[in-house]
Amino acid sequence: MLKVLGAQIKEFKKDSILTPLCMILEVIMEMLVPLLMASIIDNGVNAGNMSHILKVGGLMIVIAIIGLFAGLGGAKFGARASTGFARNLRKAMFDNIQTYSFANIDKYSTSSLITRLTTDVTNIQNSYQMLLRMAMRAPMSMIIAMIMAFSIHARLASIYLVAVVFLACVLGIIIPMATKYFRQVFEKYDELNASVQENVSAIRVVKAYVREDYEKDKFSKANQNIYNMFLKAEKLVVLNAPIMQATVYTCILIISWLGAKTVVVGGLTTGELMSLLTYCMNILMSLMMVSMIFVMLTMSHASAKRIAEVLQEKSDLTNPENPIYEVTDGSICFKNVDFAYYSGGKEVLKNINLDIKSGETIGIIGGTGSSKTSFVNLISRLYDVTEGEVLVGGRNVKEYDMESLRNQVSVVLQKNVLFSGSILDNLRWGDKEATEEECKRACELACADEFIQRMPDKYNTHIEQGGANVSGGQKQRLCIARALLKKPKILILDDSTSAVDTATDAKIRKAFAEEIPDTTKLIIAQRVSSVQHADRIIVMDHGMVTDFGTHEELLEKSEIYRDVYESQTGGSGDFDENKEENGGDM
Repeated sequence: MLKVLGAQIKEFKKDSILTPLCMILEVIMEMLVPLLMASIIDNGVNAGNMSHILKVGGLMIVIAIIGLFAGLGGAKFGARASTGFARNLRKAMFDNIQTYSFANIDKYSTSSLITRLTTDVTNIQNSYQMLLRMAMRAPMSMIIAMIMAFSIHARLASIYLVAVVFLACVLGIIIPMATKYFRQVFEKYDELNASVQENVSAIRVVKAYVREDYEKDKFSKANQNIYNMFLKAEKLVVLNAPIMQATVYTCILIISWLGAKTVVVGGLTTGELMSLLTYCMNILMSLMMVSMIFVMLTMSHASAKRIAEVLQEKSDLTNPENPIYEVTDGSICFKNVDFAYYSGGKEVLKNINLDIKSGETIGIIGGTGSSKTSFVNLISRLYDVTEGEVLVGGRNVKEYDMESLRNQVSVVLQKNVLFSGSILDNLRWGDKEATEEECKRACELACADEFIQRMPDKYNTHIEQGGANVSGGQKQRLCIARALLKKPKILILDDSTSAVDTATDAKIRKAFAEEIPDTTKLIIAQRVSSVQHADRIIVMDHGMVTDFGTHEELLEKSEIYRDVYESQTGGSGDFDENKEENGGDM
């Protein structure tokens, strides 16, 4: 874990080294001040030697200035190192997330990844800065102060040693008890972020069903869980403060009492007693800082572990050593394909064998949970098959460079997503070099140009995050146009015309047939009318292909297809009414 995180320090190694060096210099300067003060009292004030007072006083000013600049240097270098470290961690995590396959992404919730990129990184940043500054300053201050104290009077200084051992034992009891609560609290942060994300993204549904109070209660529970967990941890940590203060005051009283008696008998000067008391405060305050460091490191350990998990996660999909960069045509072949989402999991696709010619229009129909989406996800290698192989253009998809393959297999996903920016910005996700004319032509094919022209800024109209200012049907048509701009050899429409009316659906299908005849088109739909004019239709049920043929052939031989067709043309309209519910499409 430390090696993984340490790799992100990179160009801030110099700052990470200079920070503790500055802190050591600052501590040395601070530790010299009590000795010089003792000299002023004993050899200057008590002896009435003004020259000595001025000489040593001037030296103290120089030392104070050096200590000041050392402290400023430590603060500057420490801030640069910690913020740079945090920046690199966020970038490294985000970059690695972009390499994840769908299977990798399935391991983490969105809210968990957001927490790791924000709260967890902030914890690491604060801890790293404290580690560079306080973790060096506090132990050094304590060690040097202890050496100085023993050099003045070993017997009295041994009181400090007893106090340090006692407080170290107290910390050893408190910190492990608090650690388990700090580890749990970040899981609660995930729940809180999930609650907020879900509420904000579905705020229209919340208001439509008047569920504001329910959402408030859900958020309050998640928020209260964090409060309760932090409270348990802090109750333990705060015990450190009164114990520390009691120890400090006890040491001061004992040293003052014994030190005064020693001064009277001549075993110690007044200046040396003042120095011992100053070192007493330095030692015990340093120990208090050490305890704070342990608390911060305890909190950050859980964050570090969660960040390392994201950084160490490797995509289970990789390019071959000598990948193929060109997809020759849009032919598709499934050979004895089985698929499960994770090793040892339930198979969602079983024994799939299909041959699809380049340029064909293939309809895919099946009940909810029949794994239609899982089927098409294998074509662009969003997942790898468990058994068998998928061929595109006559070659196994595992032989292709993944970027090249996915550029030639354009998918309009079931959940359409638009990003904040203009309509043109969103369309150019399909081809960043596309001209406005090319974008307009793609929109004409997708029947999107007609509503874009009615917008005040036309193709420069701003789209809000998630496409909140366009309807579901408009969003679907924009996503289809975006996919067409890739000029793919295979176009997959995953139930992506469900929100458009049947007349527009028919126009889109007609445009596809006339304008992109060489592109293989796979259309997942719930409406028979959307697929009945396809060259062939795949009927799926419970992860298996039960039939494959033309509309007319399926009416004759497929009971499932015939039932669906009759239920829809007869007006009952619900695809799934004659089928057993089996959960959502995978």
